[in-house]
Amino acid sequence: MREVYIFGHKKPDTDSVTSAIALSYLKNRIGIKSKPMVLGDINKETAFVLKYFNIEKPEYLEDVKLQIKDINYYKDCYVNKYDSIRKTYDYMGSKNITGVPIVDNDKKFIGLLTSKMIGSELINGNFTKLNTSYNNILDVLKGEEILRFDEEINGNILAASFRSTTILNTVEFRKDTIMIIGDRHSVIEAAVNNSIKLLIIVGNLEIKEEHLQIAKQNRVNIIRTHFDTFHTAKLIGLSNYVNNLLTDTRTISFNENDYYDDFKDKSIKLGHNNYPVIDDNGTCLGLIRITDIKSMNKKQVILVDHNEAVQSVDGLDESEILEIIDHHNISSLTTKMPINFRNMTVGSTNTIIYSIFNESNINIPSDIAGIMLSGIISDTLKFTSPTTTEYDKYVAFRLAEIAHINIDEYANKMFKAGTDLKGKTIDEVIQGDIKIYESNNERIAISQVITLNSEDILDRKEEYINKINEMKENRGYDIMVVCVTDIIKDGSYIFFDDSSKSEVANAFGFEEIEQGYFFEKCLSRKKQLAPLIMSVVK
Repeated sequence: MREVYIFGHKKPDTDSVTSAIALSYLKNRIGIKSKPMVLGDINKETAFVLKYFNIEKPEYLEDVKLQIKDINYYKDCYVNKYDSIRKTYDYMGSKNITGVPIVDNDKKFIGLLTSKMIGSELINGNFTKLNTSYNNILDVLKGEEILRFDEEINGNILAASFRSTTILNTVEFRKDTIMIIGDRHSVIEAAVNNSIKLLIIVGNLEIKEEHLQIAKQNRVNIIRTHFDTFHTAKLIGLSNYVNNLLTDTRTISFNENDYYDDFKDKSIKLGHNNYPVIDDNGTCLGLIRITDIKSMNKKQVILVDHNEAVQSVDGLDESEILEIIDHHNISSLTTKMPINFRNMTVGSTNTIIYSIFNESNINIPSDIAGIMLSGIISDTLKFTSPTTTEYDKYVAFRLAEIAHINIDEYANKMFKAGTDLKGKTIDEVIQGDIKIYESNNERIAISQVITLNSEDILDRKEEYINKINEMKENRGYDIMVVCVTDIIKDGSYIFFDDSSKSEVANAFGFEEIEQGYFFEKCLSRKKQLAPLIMSVVK
């Protein structure tokens, strides 16, 4: 079963992170293997929540683009460099492939062998040299082991096809001689007396006992085969190590983590069909063939707390969206297949997930209840946001009972941890919780900074405005707004890029608006601020 990734938007807040963790726990309990992920750094508030309930921070998910490892390539398809040419050729035939990766004993990739290279060897190769193992020869010749002293067999092949007297008068028997012979006993006697490397007896013929004894004394390897001299001479070259055919080890290979699009582009330029697949350590994992790519295992994902592609993970269009659970307005995100889409007009995604727990008859453990409660408190600003519903409050108090939490005391600790701007740059403050909206081909960036003491920002008002102008230009936003929400004052200060002053004024129904305008009871970016700003570009 493939693992499903569950994640919120690119600027993780407490509701998105905790809802991903809670939903993943639920999915795993009902038998769906899943993993919560985050698409960016978590903020101080979320870090406090996870530490408070002793829950591990989810891993970072860079993208869900198709990778080679998501393709159904030939996994574990390779041949050891010490295998024979014949064994390699048979393996390629069984897989119906025209190329195969060659690996060492540690499965490290060495090079790619193709059927064309084998064909060239059969026509243009050196038919007298042998560099292989005793076992390879035994296997290719379907032979019988008579005497074995060496595992490695290196030498020059000689077929005893002349008369015995001709051979004895003209042939020099050397330590590296590999002789193919029948029942020419005088020649066999000379061969074993001269301690040749290997004697191959054809036709299943007998060898005299006295010659066997000499061979033992002189450590002469002997193999017997049922093939005749012609077939033996024709086949023995195929027992050579396949590594001998690799003349160029600079073969192009691809890492399993390489993106499929990059692989496709490069393979078109290279014009080959067979490509080895390796891991980060150079270990060969198999073979990918352009002509055999028929199916892909797209990464399976579940989106929580968002349903806009621009706010989601990179490569979302290359993944398979299984489900969306959200409480925001429905965006233009589309899927190729029907999915489960759960959208409710509540103040927090965790409120919806609580309902799913009940529907699934799964008990919520105290730590999961604690982080779910945190998500509700955060997104509703402890029930003061206009997005808050009575159901949010009901769920929050039920979760507080399970987690044994006093909501007021805990919320104060959580907000204090989350609104601490100490040590943060202006850029980090603005980027902490920013969302991008698209309307009529315009990109609108709205950042929300929640604080218990807005004076920290108001005292540096000009610096913040300069940073907003800079970010708007550098990132290609059409409008950029920063909403500084003061929980104590029950409202928000609005800052914006200078070039969008008229649009922001128009959004609030004013002819003019000054930087730092205080919008009473404005606590929700989703329900109050974003709809106003987006209305001016429609």
